[in-house]
Amino acid sequence: MKGLRLALPPFAPDDAGAASVLFPLGGLVVIVDAGGCAGNICGFDEPRRADRESSIVVSAALRDMDAILGRDDQLVSKIAAAADGFRRAGRTLPFVALIGTPVPAIIGTDYRALCRLAERATGVPTIAVPTNGTRLYDEGITAAYLALLRRFAPLADAPRPVRGTVGVWGATPLDLLDTRAARLRQKLKAQGAAHVRCYGLDHRFSQYREAAANERNLVVAPAGLAAAQWLEQRFGTPYSLGFPLLEEDLAGASLPARAERILIIHQQCQANALRALLAKRYPAARITCATYFLANSAYCQPQDQRLREEEDLPRLVRTGRFDLIVADALYRRALPDYRGAFVDLPHFAASGRRTAADSL
Repeated sequence: MKGLRLALPPFAPDDAGAASVLFPLGGLVVIVDAGGCAGNICGFDEPRRADRESSIVVSAALRDMDAILGRDDQLVSKIAAAADGFRRAGRTLPFVALIGTPVPAIIGTDYRALCRLAERATGVPTIAVPTNGTRLYDEGITAAYLALLRRFAPLADAPRPVRGTVGVWGATPLDLLDTRAARLRQKLKAQGAAHVRCYGLDHRFSQYREAAANERNLVVAPAGLAAAQWLEQRFGTPYSLGFPLLEEDLAGASLPARAERILIIHQQCQANALRALLAKRYPAARITCATYFLANSAYCQPQDQRLREEEDLPRLVRTGRFDLIVADALYRRALPDYRGAFVDLPHFAASGRRTAADSL
């Protein structure tokens, strides 16, 4: 049955992904809902919610009839009042961002007009990320990156590339937690990078205005691919895909001595990087990468699988006869009959677990 979940919980949705990009930038992030989605995002999908330097994430808290009838003046008044609160507190407000949820998607909210009204009322640049709460987190990250770049990285006053500056895209806590980001910075600097900008973790909003100054970009999750491609098209900035942290992760993993059929379940960049490492250890093995999230066909091998329903996973494992699975331990819930080796590789967007030591 489509959408039926008996073992796996819902994964982080697109509105949470959009909020994860905007969260560290110090703006006013408004979840356009009737009072529920903001609580889910701040309470469950955002591990940095106690960070006082971050953006203020609030619910529009529209009444049912306000939302259904599209009373935009009510929302604009609330945004203007919140912007005044920033000013009274002596805090600069760099932007206002509107994040969509199911209700505005159903009633066809005109986000472009809403942004114009909010910007006129506050004098603050306003963007919208038209998520709908029904897609997955990586699509929301993609949309938020593009909304920021299109508004704040204009071609006319593009800065010159700064030698040794690397932009890391897809670097939100949903794919890359702070502890791993620190390791990534160290590794890239050891490889010659002078400056590393992690888009989705860093608190500097100016990095979006200066994105054209990146000498090159690294995509560590498919959610960052569209942003890197946009920068290449506009400014000629080269990019590559990779996840250069897995050697350390595998160093402490209990891998079997032999494996002939291996399944990796994770986001595509991390899964492909892991496949390359495991291919060295098991040169004769057939390695399949699978994901419930974004997967660009240009970076897939013929045996790779895009999973959509919960039942797709046990079916794949039955037919593939794998003797090693590397994935978040959450997926074991859907595989009660699997008897092969299993290596835990946490994925926060799927399970909310930060490390392999976290309990499910």
